[in-house]
Amino acid sequence: MDHQIKRFASRFLFGKPIATRDAHHHTIGPGVGLAVLASDNLSSVAYATEEILIVLAAVGVGSFSLSIPISIAIIVLLLLLGISYRQTIYAYPSGGGAYIVAKDNIGVTAAQTAGAALLMDYVLTVAVSISSGVDQIASVFPSLHGHQVAVCMVLIAFIMFMNLRGVKESGNIFAFPTYFFIVACSMTILIGLFRWATGSLVPLEGVEMIQRPTTPLTLFLILKAFSSGCTAVTGVEAISNGITIFREPRSKNAAKTLTMMACILGVFFLGITFLAQQIQAVPSETETVISQVGRAIYGQGIPYQLLMAGTTIILVMAANTSYADFPRLCALHAGDGFLPRQLAYKSSRLVFSWGIVFLSFASALLIFLFNAHTSSLIPLYCIGVFMSFTLSQFGMVLHWQKIGKGIIKPLSEDANSPDSSKNWRLKQAINAVGALVSGIVTIIFATTKFSSGAWVTVILIPGLVYIFYKIHDHYRRVEKFLTLPWKKAEVLGNPNMKTIILIDDVNYGTLRMVQFAKSIGHPWMGLHVNFDNARAAQVKKKWDDMIGEGEIKLISSPFRFLLEPVIKFITRERDKLPNGMIHVITGQLVVDGVFPPLLHSKNARGLLEELQKVERVIVTPVPFHLDRGKDLNRLHS
Repeated sequence: MDHQIKRFASRFLFGKPIATRDAHHHTIGPGVGLAVLASDNLSSVAYATEEILIVLAAVGVGSFSLSIPISIAIIVLLLLLGISYRQTIYAYPSGGGAYIVAKDNIGVTAAQTAGAALLMDYVLTVAVSISSGVDQIASVFPSLHGHQVAVCMVLIAFIMFMNLRGVKESGNIFAFPTYFFIVACSMTILIGLFRWATGSLVPLEGVEMIQRPTTPLTLFLILKAFSSGCTAVTGVEAISNGITIFREPRSKNAAKTLTMMACILGVFFLGITFLAQQIQAVPSETETVISQVGRAIYGQGIPYQLLMAGTTIILVMAANTSYADFPRLCALHAGDGFLPRQLAYKSSRLVFSWGIVFLSFASALLIFLFNAHTSSLIPLYCIGVFMSFTLSQFGMVLHWQKIGKGIIKPLSEDANSPDSSKNWRLKQAINAVGALVSGIVTIIFATTKFSSGAWVTVILIPGLVYIFYKIHDHYRRVEKFLTLPWKKAEVLGNPNMKTIILIDDVNYGTLRMVQFAKSIGHPWMGLHVNFDNARAAQVKKKWDDMIGEGEIKLISSPFRFLLEPVIKFITRERDKLPNGMIHVITGQLVVDGVFPPLLHSKNARGLLEELQKVERVIVTPVPFHLDRGKDLNRLHS
């Protein structure tokens, strides 16, 4: 009954289990793929322009005109990365992105570095997107200021729950909000440009700019503003990591989604930056830049409310990109033995549920530690992304070199295939430029953002790689210990073994343990820990009356310890068998329901865990089911 209730609750919350053979029915096309994997990228238009202005604010309002050339430079970078990652999608149609590319072409350490950078980026994507989304809500509803962390936690829990239901289902649900934002932002830019062209778009007044220490305009500060605005291109790699969720032809559908994403993002980012410049928007603690743009174009009416609703939703949905890619990347690491194996297992809904849950808790912790302050999280954000960009593109340079030299064969022999050896030097040059530019941006980030918090990332990535290798070393030791020689395993024969039954009292459960011990065929005895002489004598009498055979040993424990005397006795008996083993049998009462199990001690479970640590000791729990007397009836019969 208890199992049926749990199964009903699971199906009600997460849906019916999906058979492995039906996995292809739960893949997605470019339309849903844009919502699942591109929302992170598209959502950056809500804060990328603002991040540029925050840096330029140290010089003064007069420097804000630099936001347009800086945005154009970022769009050129986006175009370059988009072309480079299209090549990666066709070269590696099984997904994995920077991790697989680096592992195949550079080495294991490079792969672990790229993986660590991306995993950290995905956690930060959730934290930044959710925090920024709540900032948009607070711009419309000022009463929420001071409660952002609580709202963030609720949103993370909702997204986690939806993703545990499956990729296709979460994608279908999140598709509408993504396209709602695309329409709302498109209309805002078109109307804004029309009003600018007709001279009816006037500067916005009354917004208090954040106070920053005044500094002169230097190349370092321009580079810092550029690095802050590069948050707009984070998420470009997401599609190459998640190719496997697309329906066939996977690479073509993934490449189409990447192209759509890059085009939409480029137009939106430049459009918002241009309009922000025309209305003289300023970075503020109380109102976001995109809110100022919307208010200058629409006023406080319904269109403004719809724009802010769409912006908030896309920022929240941006976290869904991480939920699509983070668990898959964890599964790749786990499959190679660099993360716990549990992360490689899919749930009944064909999702990596452990990765989803871990991502939720990690991002929630970040939001709590940084008090949901987006600008404090941004410096931690991009350095890992561009580090993975650099490793991925450099790996592709080596990939084309191998194809050009005939070391490896392309996936398709068709000369017109994007992965063919035709024009391999041009393709290699594209990835080489991508690697060079990404590397330069990584250095700019590490230099300009180091004191603002990027130093944490610089330390964390090597730290994560170290942890990966420690996990890998553990799995290698286990594998070496368990691996048989490459020959037919020798028959070891019947080992010298003695069975010890742990007895608390003599009852029907004891009878079942004795029956099990006798069925094995090894010498056996009972063991009772004596806390009270009178009760121990009663147990001995019951043993003689009800069991009538075998020896029961009573060991004294004057300080009422259970585990210590049991281990001491078992170890002594084991030492009498130099090449043998001790088999310990414990009883385990199984009670259905939620509250009844709380009424029974968990001594058997604790004994099981501790005794398993003793060498040459095997522990077997024998269950005794309290299920309407069924077990009692069987015993009587």
